[in-house]
Amino acid sequence: MKIHYDLDHFKARKPIVTIGTFDGLHKGHQLVVSQLKELAKTMEGESVIFTFYPHPRVVTSPNESNLRLLTTKEEKISLFEKMGIDHLVIFPFTKAFAELSYSEFVKTILVEKMNTKCLVVGYDHRFGKNREGGYDYLQQCADKYNFEVIRTDALSVEADKVSSTKIREALEKGNIVKANHYLGYNFTLHGTVVNGERLGRKLGFPTANIVASDKYKIIPGYGVYAVYAEVERLTYKGMLNIGMRPTFNKNADNRSIEVNIFDFSEDIYGKEITLIFIEKIRDEQKFAGIEALVAQLHEDKVSALKILE
Repeated sequence: MKIHYDLDHFKARKPIVTIGTFDGLHKGHQLVVSQLKELAKTMEGESVIFTFYPHPRVVTSPNESNLRLLTTKEEKISLFEKMGIDHLVIFPFTKAFAELSYSEFVKTILVEKMNTKCLVVGYDHRFGKNREGGYDYLQQCADKYNFEVIRTDALSVEADKVSSTKIREALEKGNIVKANHYLGYNFTLHGTVVNGERLGRKLGFPTANIVASDKYKIIPGYGVYAVYAEVERLTYKGMLNIGMRPTFNKNADNRSIEVNIFDFSEDIYGKEITLIFIEKIRDEQKFAGIEALVAQLHEDKVSALKILE
């Protein structure tokens, strides 16, 4: 897969293109991507994903504080690579680009710079300034500039349309199983291990405190989760607590992320870690004392191991 951060030297054979932010790269997006690849094969062209960085809302609504992303730029690159895309364009989203009308975008970007032969769009495709570029208008552009446009249908999962919004809602409620079902893979969170208060060590359950690698990355709702933890290319079983720590404000929504990695005693402060969420064990709760907390932690570990097996 070739990655392009501008279009100055972009070249592709009969480009079959689709456009979007692709947050989450969920099952709905995957359907579009599989159709894109199939069309590229049939038309003897190359598949091209056109996406943006940063997320458009960072530029168009800079004072907004509730943007929560399912996938970081690095996660999206990795997922697209696994899907076998030929070209990934990560176009810089600027104020000037945001002001571009849809007809200007089609003419200057899709036609003149990319030489698009076919454009694949989702069922609810809206793009350009004021989201003016709907399917009907796009069809007019295609006729004018001599390229083809193909629309995919919404993907239904258990009679429910898959969307990034619904996945965010599931994660916020701690419904990891539903979120993973919609995503088509397990939700992940990348971060760095930082110094904590080391309270877990005193309880016999040492935890690694995590700061997410992207401040916009969504953090699931409060509670205890069964997770896998990847450290230096090795994968371990563990349980993770997401809680509230007002002074700890580098993660979205001031959430603390602490993982207890089973059968692990290495010093990993300052190292990168990837958390793979499998299922929520329980809600966060208060305990009468240390003994009650430790007893519950032992129960949580049993629950986590059962889930992870």
